Amino acid sequence: MSNREASVARLESENSKHEIGYDNCALDGAAYSSTYGITTSGDTINLGFVTGSSVGSRVYLMQDNSNYRKFNLLNGEFAFYVDVSQLPCGLNGALYFTQMDQDGGTKRFPSNKAGAAYGTGYCDAQCPRDLKFINGQANVAGWNAGTGNLGSCCSKMDIWEANSFATAYTAHPCNVNSATACTGGSCTSSCDAAGCDFNSWRMGNDTFYGPGLTVDTKSKKITVVTQFITDDKTNQGNLIQINRFYVQNGQVIPNSHTSITGIDPVNSISDNYCFQKRAAFSENNVFASMGGLKQMGAAFKAGMVLVMSIWDDYSADMLWLDSDYPTSASGPGVSRGPCSTSSGVPSDVEKNYASATVSFSNIKWGELNSTFVGDAAVMYGDILI
Repeated sequence: MSNREASVARLESENSKHEIGYDNCALDGAAYSSTYGITTSGDTINLGFVTGSSVGSRVYLMQDNSNYRKFNLLNGEFAFYVDVSQLPCGLNGALYFTQMDQDGGTKRFPSNKAGAAYGTGYCDAQCPRDLKFINGQANVAGWNAGTGNLGSCCSKMDIWEANSFATAYTAHPCNVNSATACTGGSCTSSCDAAGCDFNSWRMGNDTFYGPGLTVDTKSKKITVVTQFITDDKTNQGNLIQINRFYVQNGQVIPNSHTSITGIDPVNSISDNYCFQKRAAFSENNVFASMGGLKQMGAAFKAGMVLVMSIWDDYSADMLWLDSDYPTSASGPGVSRGPCSTSSGVPSDVEKNYASATVSFSNIKWGELNSTFVGDAAVMYGDILI
């Protein structure tokens, strides 16, 4: 028996006495606004942080009533407006893609009668273990402080993780090719949970993003554009680079360049950038071991689902995004933003910033240089597109 087979056998054994499928559960809809603080107006979606006893939310873009919208963004770009002016330190208004099943898992797991219509089938590169249903069964065994035995792993592309003071975009490849259940300790071996990130502050520029800075987060919408460059300039080629730039007040703003010893002065994500970053920051190169950008591109070829969320962080107080992390460390890569290491404590932000919100609007995708107004000859990444 292989290690993988043994792991699956243990998983089935540990959960056999708790196998509660969807057949034994009642389906009920959600009151988006009154329960979760989610509202829409025109092409805008607003996610409120605290609504009654509900904290945070996560929503998906649908293709129809039964299926999520699938995206292959290779050799193309994705753009949106975002307003993070009401997001303090410790919160994260996120927009990203994960390799979820389009139907929410109903075809692969017939016991799942809910499907995409009820938001099932979630997975990501952190292999979350706080999901109540995974692969057609209830995740009820071994719960401890909001974590069950089972997790759900798949590749994830973080287009946008941000508050008013810090932002990052991050590629998280996995060695699995669809939403895959894991159990216990095995939930750390399938994906690059930390990912290969580009955070301007962490890369040496502390005046690029924030209130009143080059990309001004104070009471101003930001257009965020992300481009996925392939080796053969088609949507079936290998992903070799991820570009980022912004548009604000009619001006195209290229991403900041790195200024870290040991990292070339680039402003985009590539395999070479990820290799140099890991070495400069003394990190394990999990990104390469999971297949790097080629594997990230493979996930897009299979199709990825758009997710938007607002959340606080019970694990690390969001310090990995906007402060010093780890707090006991020093040296390159530790400082990720201007926020205090005492910020982001969930009990504090839930009490003092309950009215925090993030809004996303004017979401577009298409060919390179098609979703924004600006000079297409500007070098937004390391190569001229």
